[in-house]
Amino acid sequence: MLIARIANFVHATSGGLRTALRELGRGYLEAGHEAVLIVPGAMASDEQTDYGRVITVPGPMVPGLGGYRVLLNRIALAGLLRRLEPDRIEVHDRSTLRWAGAWARRAGVPSLMVSHESLDGLLRLFGPGPVGPWIAGALNRRTVAAFDTVVCTTGWAAREFTRFGGAPVRVPLGVDLERFSPGHRDAGRRGTAEVMLLHCGRLSAEKHPHLSLNTLAGLRAAGIDAELVVAGDGPLREALESEATERKLPARFLGYVRDPRALLATSDVVLAPGPIETFGLAALEALASGTPVVVRSESALPEVVGLAGVAAAGNPAGFATAVSELLARPESERRAAARAQAERYPWSRSVDGFLAAHGAARIPVKVNGPGTPSAGADPVPS
Repeated sequence: MLIARIANFVHATSGGLRTALRELGRGYLEAGHEAVLIVPGAMASDEQTDYGRVITVPGPMVPGLGGYRVLLNRIALAGLLRRLEPDRIEVHDRSTLRWAGAWARRAGVPSLMVSHESLDGLLRLFGPGPVGPWIAGALNRRTVAAFDTVVCTTGWAAREFTRFGGAPVRVPLGVDLERFSPGHRDAGRRGTAEVMLLHCGRLSAEKHPHLSLNTLAGLRAAGIDAELVVAGDGPLREALESEATERKLPARFLGYVRDPRALLATSDVVLAPGPIETFGLAALEALASGTPVVVRSESALPEVVGLAGVAAAGNPAGFATAVSELLARPESERRAAARAQAERYPWSRSVDGFLAAHGAARIPVKVNGPGTPSAGADPVPS
């Protein structure tokens, strides 16, 4: 089966979506299927990777979003899809690519849309006042009508569809349990403070990174010797750095970190202040690294981190109290609990769930000659 996947807002330093696209593509290949990923870029390209074929289509950059591009040429994209002749299409952008569902229906190709963001949440944060929920509901109804299947990664993310009778399929994302592990702990990454906090994510308004800085201030005011390490970049970085300097807060801004494993395993607590996260891959990677997480109670993260983290109200006092609660637990226990929670989310489970949503399954590997595996091949008669 050939699965054509289409995504916007992906580039070399993007976070969770890029990880999910890579790991799902790799899983589809291992399961015996073909995977083609179509993404926007500055120049056209076509390459084979370990997670499938990746076709880059030129697309304009969106101002103010730090380099993200979008696929806007529907005619060119529709032509590409026709040439690929996919058995399924999988869309990873519910806004600018909603039209792909209608194209798939006309072409007789089953379609699936993955909801990676909360439209309801975005409109609550930035929308036009009380009419925001109405607009979100209307657009979500269009999404359900356009695609054969809608996939949500958490129950929290699914609620904006189920409230009007939609029936999304729930499939959690996963974490690479070998790549992220407590074994990457590195004392050399710590500063001189007793407690190392880590904010790992994009520094943009919807992520509420100011809350991490204010949590640090609250802890220090309470007499806790803490520092904050910020791994991530975005439009708010300069303002956050200036604020930390003015307030004399011990915060280290590292910018985009290509390999955050040592930071995740070394920190004492990871902060995830975003109020509209629909899953939280960075938080799950922290748990796999043996580090507990304080998450925003309004988001989907409480159901992902479980008892390995603490959900708090979105204010500095609530987050500071949650950090103190985690630090009060014996270190060995809180780190073991974090790792155990992450082990519930292997990527293999996610791949199986997505394949089931596509109406497919893993292709059994048969032996094609002595010692030579071949997916779906008839064995050579003995």
